[in-house]
Amino acid sequence: MTLYQIQTKFRDEIRPRFGIMRGREFIMKDAYSFDQDEEGAKRSYQGMYDAYCRIFSRMGLQFRPVEADTGLIGGISSHEFMVLANTGEELIVFDPDTQYAANVERAEIAPPALTEREAQKPLEKVSTPNAKSVEEVCTLLKVSPSRLVKTLLYQTGKDAVTAVLIRGDHQANEIKIQRHLGIHELTLATPEMVARFTTAPIGFVGPIGLHKVQILADHAVAALSNFIVGGNEPDVHLMHANIDRDFAIDAIGDFRQAQAGDPSPRGGSPLQTARGIEVGHVFMLGTKYSEKMGATYLDAQGQTHPAIMGCFGIGVSRAAAAAIEQNHDEKGICWPIPIAPFHVQILSVTASEEVRKASDHLYNDLCRKGIEVLLDDREERGGVKFNDADLIGTPFHVIVGDKGLAQNTIEIKDRKTGEKSHIPLEQVCEWITNTVKKRLESQP
Repeated sequence: MTLYQIQTKFRDEIRPRFGIMRGREFIMKDAYSFDQDEEGAKRSYQGMYDAYCRIFSRMGLQFRPVEADTGLIGGISSHEFMVLANTGEELIVFDPDTQYAANVERAEIAPPALTEREAQKPLEKVSTPNAKSVEEVCTLLKVSPSRLVKTLLYQTGKDAVTAVLIRGDHQANEIKIQRHLGIHELTLATPEMVARFTTAPIGFVGPIGLHKVQILADHAVAALSNFIVGGNEPDVHLMHANIDRDFAIDAIGDFRQAQAGDPSPRGGSPLQTARGIEVGHVFMLGTKYSEKMGATYLDAQGQTHPAIMGCFGIGVSRAAAAAIEQNHDEKGICWPIPIAPFHVQILSVTASEEVRKASDHLYNDLCRKGIEVLLDDREERGGVKFNDADLIGTPFHVIVGDKGLAQNTIEIKDRKTGEKSHIPLEQVCEWITNTVKKRLESQP
């Protein structure tokens, strides 16, 4: 069983932006599926996933389904549907040779290829006065950030910290670290906690000499030899550090954010990045909520079991905003025809009786053919009407004026391409009807 609603929602949004892109009031489609076994839940999930792909394709959107973290909602797995746009809030990575795509919180990173390690050099203490950041240390020691290892201390309990080793040119992925540790909250250790577990101020902490601290190393760090770490004392770093010889680690894993150029986890080309606008999300919830809320069913033997659930949502108003982000120019909106408020806008550019009659006649004929039409018969100059029509973004502009009527022709402009056609008056209705239908039928 699947239940759904399309409803106005209200949210105390902390950072509303871009009009209806992120607002406190928005329209959303929600759905929840309930199945009796995992196979049925997978079918429901895949069916909704496929439906979402068809919906966004028919809307004329360039989008990618990406693997995503389940976040606070939780569950087994999830996919976000991202409309690609430079103004997108989300950063996604994808392999152009395969179907793999994920947001940076979820993106997997393949371990670096094994290479012959350079010979280990003796550990060397160097003075780095006031050099706390990666940039400052690398500038002082004249080394690449890829040769430096950051030691990030996270508070993972009331009296516990975990050190995570990340290469200097990479960023830690706290979602992955949380998942590895099996916790739901992760914060950087306070200066007081750092002082309790180390002998160094923030900026000079390193893995050598740490006691009672779990140490995790990212795959890229584990592949290094003779790297630089904090010296665990003020204004000191250590050069030529090596795992196992100088310190032990508790686990190696994927603990960083993916970035362009990283190897694909599916074996294709190096990962590329793009920005995206989330317009839909599907979750495989499992029994997380059904167990807590007593959503059960009786099987054929009369036994009670929790329903296996899925959760699915589309941001309806956000999808419209995303379509505008992908389809506009310096003059205004260029609506994709399947979701345009009107297919055609008739512009009466003069106030003569002939123009009024021809405009009304075209309007009525097109409406009878099922074409959605906006008639601009305001008492405004032609230039004002042209500018407003470009701003509104109706796919086709039909210009009705005395000059054209004198030659028995009507000018039709394609809003997106700017291409103009001059069609005999008696053929305009048929031409527009056929063109609109062809455009709609060309959608998946």
